[in-house]
Amino acid sequence: MRKWISFPKQVGKSSRQAHADFPEQAIYEREAGRSGFFGPATHFHHQHAPTGWSEWRGPLRPRAFDFNKLEAIAPENPWLTPDLLHNSNCRFRLWHCHSKMDYLVRNADGDDLLFVHEGSGHLHCDYGHIHLVKGDYFLIPRSTNWRLEPDETMQLLMIEATNGSYSLPEKGLVGNHAIFDPAVLDTPDIDEAFQAQYSEEQWQVYVKRHQQVSVITYPYNPLDAIGWHGELAPVRLNWRDIRPLMSHRYHLPPSAHTTFVADRFVVCTFVPRPIESDPGALKVPFYHNNDDYDEVLFYHEGDFFSRDNIDRGMVTFHPAGFTHGPHPKAFKAGREHKKKFTDEVAVMLDTRDALQASDEALAVENPDYVYSWQEK
Repeated sequence: MRKWISFPKQVGKSSRQAHADFPEQAIYEREAGRSGFFGPATHFHHQHAPTGWSEWRGPLRPRAFDFNKLEAIAPENPWLTPDLLHNSNCRFRLWHCHSKMDYLVRNADGDDLLFVHEGSGHLHCDYGHIHLVKGDYFLIPRSTNWRLEPDETMQLLMIEATNGSYSLPEKGLVGNHAIFDPAVLDTPDIDEAFQAQYSEEQWQVYVKRHQQVSVITYPYNPLDAIGWHGELAPVRLNWRDIRPLMSHRYHLPPSAHTTFVADRFVVCTFVPRPIESDPGALKVPFYHNNDDYDEVLFYHEGDFFSRDNIDRGMVTFHPAGFTHGPHPKAFKAGREHKKKFTDEVAVMLDTRDALQASDEALAVENPDYVYSWQEK
């Protein structure tokens, strides 16, 4: 088991508490931490913003993508939509489903986590029928057969746990009912809508394995279960059922908002919450080096307080290896106490292994994002 070389030390002028009561000479705090906010960390107090670079050369840089401009994301089935960001443990896609699927799909490479960015629809799978609406997560276990009947066009964020599975985070001292009670998780049902789709006609299943698609034909609809029992099942969670951890005196790290955990990555959800009210507490996300994880944020809706010129449907990508944090206007608003409440909803993906951006993602990149921290 790894044991960090870790011991508390104080040099020069510093605060006694992270993210609060900074020295008068330095209003900028920077956290250098390991293991995605779970490992040892040091907090520096700077006279200048750690994001105040004047020039940037080379491939390592913060990126922003406008996924509203993507093309080729409404193919016949989700396995034909391109990976936008990916590594060996994770694949990040966006799929637009316009019409009723008269076929089934199955992912034999890993669990799929769907997030409904727009629209609503009925999902049928091995376990039954469930109605999905905007803001729903729906976790599909590996090799589950499923299909959609959209009420209107559905825009779906898809995060694959390649060769892995999802679980719920450990909640520690706050208890099992914090953040969201497991009782709010919904599962599909063998209801009348599911029974109505039993069929003795030919059906096809598009199976993805090793990123290749095979087609299996049946002389009947394989979704013919009359019941099931067990502890493995798809689950639905809407972001509105998430009750975020908060402290009026301390800005909690992103890890406090973890929603799902997979092998070598986590998915977090940022939802509306009051902003810290203590006079000495930091009111905005802190500048930090997350040097072990790549960070991806998908902006779902609301006013994205810490980011300037970012709209819904956009994505920011901050690879491990440099300091990042709030944009100047957000930092100033936090210090001047202009903002009392955040109303943003965003999905964050933090990966332990480096992500690669696809050509499709790079085609909708804003190349000037790297300079968006400059004072205007």
